[in-house]
Parts: sequence; structure tokens; C-alpha cells
Amino acid sequence: MARYQGWFAFVLALAIAAGMFLIRTPLQLGLDLRGGSQLTVQVQPAGDVKVVGDREMEAVKAVLDRRVNGLGVAESTLQTVGTDQLVLQLPGEQDPTAAARVLGDTALLEFRAQREGTEAEFRSLRQLQSQARAILQLRKDQRRRGETPDELNLEDLKEVQESLGLNADGASDDELLQALLDQADDELLTLLDPAQLTGKQLVTAGRQPLQNNPNSWEVTLNFDAEGAEAFADLTQSIAGSDRLLAITLDNKLISAASVGPQFKSAGISGGAATISGNFDAETARELEVKLRGGSLPLPVEVVEVRTIGPTLGAENIRRSLMAALSGLALVAVFMVVAYRLPGAVAVAALSLYALFNLSVYALIPVTLTLPGIAGFILSIGMAVDANVLIFERIKDELRRGNTLIRSIDTGFSEAFSSILDGHLTTLISCAALFFLGTGLVKGFAATLGIGVLLSLFTALTCTRTLLRFLMSYAGLRRPTYFIAQGQRPSTTA
Repeated sequence: MARYQGWFAFVLALAIAAGMFLIRTPLQLGLDLRGGSQLTVQVQPAGDVKVVGDREMEAVKAVLDRRVNGLGVAESTLQTVGTDQLVLQLPGEQDPTAAARVLGDTALLEFRAQREGTEAEFRSLRQLQSQARAILQLRKDQRRRGETPDELNLEDLKEVQESLGLNADGASDDELLQALLDQADDELLTLLDPAQLTGKQLVTAGRQPLQNNPNSWEVTLNFDAEGAEAFADLTQSIAGSDRLLAITLDNKLISAASVGPQFKSAGISGGAATISGNFDAETARELEVKLRGGSLPLPVEVVEVRTIGPTLGAENIRRSLMAALSGLALVAVFMVVAYRLPGAVAVAALSLYALFNLSVYALIPVTLTLPGIAGFILSIGMAVDANVLIFERIKDELRRGNTLIRSIDTGFSEAFSSILDGHLTTLISCAALFFLGTGLVKGFAATLGIGVLLSLFTALTCTRTLLRFLMSYAGLRRPTYFIAQGQRPSTTA
């Protein structure tokens, strides 16, 4: 009996440790329970790639995964769905616009020198670009303050339209300004030489505020040896001239700077550069994340953005908790009515099972979703099934006239093979669902598989330990606490 008291102390200590760990380590909740955003991204074929295959999907996923990690959203997941789509889940993120911008851009970084003899035209387009951007921002600020934006000088705009060959009849003032800005971007690109340095030679990117203006930020770049040499050659070729060094991202000019005459002999060495383009902290961070993640091998399109509010997530948690507790209560009533004292022991073992289960979820960790909770509740049924097999075997032994202690030991040993076979077949199904399924199916398989393994421990160890511990008290060693008096043989062994 001392052996079972030792096992009882071990189970009790394990339960206390699991409870303390669960208090200190909260469970990770999925999108449907916590609320957040989900983005569906479709990979587009381009160039020589006519059909998106597994290799292309893995390459795109690797780049997007680095960008997602750079966003800093905890517990985010990126999964492949179908043949050409990726689904990103951002639990707790209620504004997915920044993530959509970061994921959707190709992030092709290029360093290009200005063509010779284009100084005046380049300067004029840059001035037009700056003015259009400033007017757009002013009109945006006026609307935010509840004011009516100032009217534009249509005659001046028409003259600029004609000079750029732009036809925007019927467009609103803001649409016209944006069209002018886009056209100026396209015209500026024609005034640049082909790229001599790209983001492929980039080692890392960072960001920092400007020393003379803390509200403006710049993005820092560091190149590998090949990139450092190409950057030095590029800056040497335009040093001391009126030509500018342009930095483009996805064929959009984001910065242009001159190179001083002091770099005429060897160019800018060291393999480091900075990009300053009127960035605030957020836009500098987005550019840093895209550059650190690398350029996408294929273009992608964000085809769906779905947001689940925290209120809906809380409602899902409440309903799931009610379902789990209701199921556990009904099982507890059935077990006590059908099996008496062993049924009460099984309820205690099931409570330990639930505690151990949640602790393992927090330890791994497992991100809980609605299908995951379904798997957890289903595994409770598996745990009860094991107890039912054991208790029925105990009742059979008592009907044959065996003593109570011998019946308990025989019941556990005789039911072991059936319990093991049943759990193994369920584990095989869980493995198939986990390795062949995707997304929510994997979550269901993971929670069910963990539950099946733990139910073996609670049924064969916890239930037996608690039952044998109670048998150390003479007042509880009564066969009528296990089986009705009418089912006992007339003569007792």
C-alpha cells in the first residue's frame, strides 16, 4: 500500500506543478478565439514561370515568412493553401493594412545613376513630384480636420497634364493629382541608367532617426563584398557631377542624392548606404522589413483580408468553455450513476486529465482554435472510454466472486490491451490528419493526439493510483460501492 501512496504523492505533485505552470504561462489563442486579421495571398506566374509549382511556393513563402517575423506580431502563422495561395493569420492584429502593404510589394531594390544630359528635366519632374505630394497631404490633413479642401488651379493642372501627355478627363482633384504623381514617377525612371546594384547584394537593413530631425527617419543598408565593390564603382562614376544616384523600390523612385567630389578617386567604400525619403517611423519600419525579407521571386496579390473582432473572439471562447464544461458535467453524472465510487474516481482523473492537457498545450505551445477545442473535447470521450472498459472488467470480476482488491488489479490488467489498441488506432488517424491536412485540420489533429496520449496516462496511472489509495481506507472497501448487491454471487470469495 505504501507504493500506491507514493504514486498518489507523485500525481498530486504533478497536478500542482501543472497548475502553477498554467497560471504563469497563458495559452496561445488562435484567430477565431482571440480575434485578429487573416490575409490570403495569391502567387502570380511571371516571366519564364508559367505555372506556380511547389518550388516557387516554397521560395515565396520563405521571403514572406521573413517579412512576417519582421512585423513583430506574436503567434502569427503562414500556411500554404491549395497550389498557389498562402494564408497569413495575425492574432490580435485589428489593422491589417500595414501587413498587406509589406506582403504585397515585391521589394525589388535598385541603385541607378541618372543619365547624362537629363539634369534640367530630372529637376523639373522632381519638383512637380514634390508639389503634387505636398498638395495631396495638405488636402488629406484638411479632410481629417473636417475642413473642405482648397480648390485646385485647373488651368495650371491642364498645362502640366499636356506636358506629360496625361489624359484624366472626368477625374476628381485627388485622382488627378495622384495620376500626375504616378506619371512623374514613370517619366523619372526613363531618365535613369540600368541598375548597377540591386537588393540581391544586401546583407542587412536597419532604420534610425535623423540627427537634425528626430521625426524623420532613414533606412540604413549594408552590402556584401560584391555589393560594396559595385556601390563604390557606381558612386565613383557620378562623383562631383550634376548627376544623381537614384534608389528605386518596385520601379518607384524613393530617393535621389548627389555624390560629392571627394569620392571621385575611389567612390564610397565600406559597403554601407542610407536611404532618406521623408520617412516617418512607420514607413521606415515597413521599408526595413521588406528589404530584410528580400525581394519576392514572383509577384503576389492580396486577394482577401478578413478581420475578426475581439468581441466575436471572446464570444467563441465563452461558448467553447460552456460546451466543454457541459460535456464534462454530463460525463461526470453518467459515470457516478453508472459506476458509483469508481465513477467518482474517474471524474477526478478526468479533471487531472484536463489540467495536464492544457498544461501541455501551453508548454509546446499549441495555438488553440475552435477545431482544436473540438479535438480536446473529443479526447475527453476517449479518456472516459478507457475508464469504462476498466470498470466493466472490475464488475465482471466481482460478479465471478473475486475479492475487491483482486478484481481491481485484474480489471486494469485485462483492459490494458483493448485500451492500447483503441488509442493506437486513434493516434494513426491523428497522424494522417496532421501530416496530410492543413491549417485548422492540423490543429484538430494535434489537440486530439495529445489528448489521446495523456488519456492513456490518466486512465492507467492516475485512475488506478486514486482507486488503490482510496482502498487503503477500510470504510471504502465495500463491493456495493462498485456493483449493486443483486449482481453479486450468493457466496462471496
